[in-house]
Amino acid sequence: MTDVNIDKVFKAYDVRGTYPDQLNEELAWKIGHATAQFLRMNLTGPARADVRKNMVIVGRDMRLSSPSLCSALIDGIRSTGTNCIDIGMIDTPQIYFAINHLGCCGGIQTTASHNPGHYNGFKISGLAARPIGENTGLNEIKRICSTLRRNPPAQQGTVESMDIWEPYKHHVLRFLKLARPLKVVVDASNGMAGKFIPAIFMGQPQLNIVPINMEVTGTFKHEPNPLVDANLRQLQEAVLSNGADLGVCFDGDADRCIFVDEQARVIRCDIVTALLARDFLKSNPGAAVVYDLRSSRVVKEEIENAGGTPRRERVGHAFMKKALADSKGVFGGELSGHFYFRDSFNTDSGAIAFACTASVLSRFDVPVSHVLKPLLRWHSSGEINYEVADKDAAIIRLAETYKDAAIDYLDGITVEYDTWWFNVRKSNTEPLLRLNLEANTAETMKKKLEDVGRQLGTPVAH
Repeated sequence: MTDVNIDKVFKAYDVRGTYPDQLNEELAWKIGHATAQFLRMNLTGPARADVRKNMVIVGRDMRLSSPSLCSALIDGIRSTGTNCIDIGMIDTPQIYFAINHLGCCGGIQTTASHNPGHYNGFKISGLAARPIGENTGLNEIKRICSTLRRNPPAQQGTVESMDIWEPYKHHVLRFLKLARPLKVVVDASNGMAGKFIPAIFMGQPQLNIVPINMEVTGTFKHEPNPLVDANLRQLQEAVLSNGADLGVCFDGDADRCIFVDEQARVIRCDIVTALLARDFLKSNPGAAVVYDLRSSRVVKEEIENAGGTPRRERVGHAFMKKALADSKGVFGGELSGHFYFRDSFNTDSGAIAFACTASVLSRFDVPVSHVLKPLLRWHSSGEINYEVADKDAAIIRLAETYKDAAIDYLDGITVEYDTWWFNVRKSNTEPLLRLNLEANTAETMKKKLEDVGRQLGTPVAH
């Protein structure tokens, strides 16, 4: 494996690439070795002598390449003398639970999340399931990988298989409190929700689940990315044909989910954030709620109306989790379908997001669309991509054009007026600028979208 491929697969928040040309068993071994070295190197004080703290947890998703990549990863971990706990085929949030439940120094999930089947990768977490990204250790793991040569190990760690589904189920069900019966169509996207929906939610009182794409075979009827409208069509048809109250679609590793209402209309994730924030603040008065800066103004308004403290944050799970922990917040939500919970170690979970959303909606005796209607008071453009050669110059131009506005640079540029606002962010990997714009009327939104869009160029087809 060349250093060129190491550069390709190490991303901002995880390791990801096509199998086996970019990511194979040789690199998996190196990542296991380097990660175990890094995680144990960062233990301090009494933790250095704690046997359990010196162990690394591994899990894997359902992809066809995951068993062999995970096996090589385990061999790499053990080659450092580190003991390993293998918790098997799981959803990614279960590894966050396991790290905390078992008290280990970190964990690695073999997954490519929402990517097509020929991709795979690794999500790495540290103590207390804190994310390991490029600025919090991933660059160091990459550096160790690039210098590694595979030699017979001086000492070999052990590997122990463990099933933690029962305590995990108990943890997730703490968030499910239904006030009335709900019929919900669940599209598991042939991903890891196909394992936890039957294991945790099937048979729960007052929860009537209509399952689709539950088969966990490593192949997908549609790509396991619920942010793409085409991937929601099966769910939408099933909601209408079954007269369901709600529909939910999970991504491949089930840390994200997207909801549709009883009319099969997609519920934007910032609207879900506003709904859940209001509920969490009832029992946590004054607490902080974290939301990504692309979210509708309704999120901030609902947090403030409920007596909470709004915490606006950069896009990305590493920033969201840190902000939730730093602010001692109760909950956080991102437009991408990640929802974060204080009472689940400040981590994101598709299963818990489903449990909370179903619970809140069950307290209303009207259809879901009626519950959400008061939250749809702003008009959003959605995220639109523009191909821009000089991204920095474009942002400088926007700042000059709208210099009479309130402007900040928390993530890209955010320009705010009383009746409308927009954010433009740079893509990390492509010559793209991403625009999100919102206004108090549909007419203003359309007009301002034309004005701002004209300065960015031609939108890229979705």
